[in-house]
Amino acid sequence: MSMKLAILGLLLEGNHHPYEIRLKMKDRGMDQYTKLQMGSIYYAVDRLAEEHYIEAVETIQSDSRPDKTIYRITDNGRRLFELLLLKKFRDIEPVHHPLYIALPFSRHAEPDVLAPILLGRIRDAEHRVNQAYQLYEEHKHIVPRSAQHLMVGMYEHARTDLDWLKRLYEDLVEGRLGVIGEPLLPEEKDEG
Repeated sequence: MSMKLAILGLLLEGNHHPYEIRLKMKDRGMDQYTKLQMGSIYYAVDRLAEEHYIEAVETIQSDSRPDKTIYRITDNGRRLFELLLLKKFRDIEPVHHPLYIALPFSRHAEPDVLAPILLGRIRDAEHRVNQAYQLYEEHKHIVPRSAQHLMVGMYEHARTDLDWLKRLYEDLVEGRLGVIGEPLLPEEKDEG
């Protein structure tokens, strides 16, 4: 459903070929939170067209390339878009992180083995922070405020993830992952 929502939302902004939709999604950083495989986009476009949520408005023919079909959203597509949009705002999904299942047992890992892995994750997190900030900086003057909220949210999530990984790494190298009963949150440490 998320792919359909993105496609319909982009078609609300103008008529596009599926490849243009993919480029716009990538340009706006949507590849950071959803898979942008061309096959998935073409499949979703085909389904939306079959169900009359979008329609072809033009086919551009070329001798050297396959035909390019340009699509637009229909009135039914606008109604579906609104339903999907409101559903996403209502959906509450738990936060999943790949490390959550391993964290309770990380105290059993060899620090010399785990430390370089965590450092690699920290470097990746730093890259995501920089990438999210750069995306915002490049687009803040050309996208609506709603898109800016997305970009700032991605940046803030990346910053939080980075800070969390740094605290985890610090406890690992100090041999503190097995400590019990000592507060971890900064405000709890101040109270103690």
